[in-house]
Amino acid sequence: MNTSKILFMTMLILSNLMIMSSENLLGMWMGIEINMMSFIPILFKNKNTKASESCMIYFLAQSMGSILMLMMIVINSLILVTPNWVNELIIIIISISMMIKLGAPPFHFWFPNIMESMEWMEGFILMTWQKVGPLMVISTLINKSYIITPIMISTVIVGAIGGLNQTSMKKIMAYSSISHLGWMIMCMKFNNQLWLTYLSIYTVMIFMLTIMFKFYSSNFLNQMNFYNLSFMESTAISISLLSLGGLPPFIGFLPKWMVIQNMILSNSFFILLIMILTTLITLFFYMRMVMTSFMISYSMPKWYLNKNKNNITNKIMFTNMILPASSILSY
Repeated sequence: MNTSKILFMTMLILSNLMIMSSENLLGMWMGIEINMMSFIPILFKNKNTKASESCMIYFLAQSMGSILMLMMIVINSLILVTPNWVNELIIIIISISMMIKLGAPPFHFWFPNIMESMEWMEGFILMTWQKVGPLMVISTLINKSYIITPIMISTVIVGAIGGLNQTSMKKIMAYSSISHLGWMIMCMKFNNQLWLTYLSIYTVMIFMLTIMFKFYSSNFLNQMNFYNLSFMESTAISISLLSLGGLPPFIGFLPKWMVIQNMILSNSFFILLIMILTTLITLFFYMRMVMTSFMISYSMPKWYLNKNKNNITNKIMFTNMILPASSILSY
């Protein structure tokens, strides 16, 4: 049992709880710093060149965001010019510092590169749990700022277009995470707690895919058809990818459905159109992964027919098919 890993994982969890329970920005900043310093040793558990490179890139990006945030917290109590102008500027700069930490455009270049050099499980933590702190800071400021719409539009567009020419699975997942981040930020405009629901469902979906990619050691698109996957395994991977793309009737459509309903009620039709069109682009590169794993040169020997009957694949397929049941209950 690795006691150091247990210690850093506990600090990772407690730091986000500290951010959630803080009443001021300084407490949130402290939680974000503890979170960064506990995640770096988890990245460096393998002690190779790739791990040290990803640790350094992560540290530089996160510390830059932290310095900006701390500077604005200190300046806010000292500057005595026009209060409205100063407050608006400070909120914008703190939002920018959180975008650097999240890897949101135009500060997203470190995010796919660091994902490329990580293991799958560390990448899963970066795509899900590490987003909670910065998103919590943005959600406390977002009602007072006009910066939300430009952030969201740039995030969904870059997340969709960036993944088109990628062959690395980790980079595709990174750009997919950036695209979903845009939807989470949009949640904050209508309902400040809706993004937590979105993030929870996204975490479940990405966890299922991460487990499967880790099990098959899939790092590139052309590796998906090397494994002689059974019919159930191929179907589970395909359904998980389509669910992540937000295709009905899978569970991934549920959080997007919530956002779409809120946007229709607030008459934000133009922004909604942009978001749906960019989601169609992300579905294109998910379909490319499905084609590779399921359709190209697909053959299944007879001895694979009864393979893995009680495997995790059945549970994954069941989880992704929850949406029809949940939609019936919602009515």
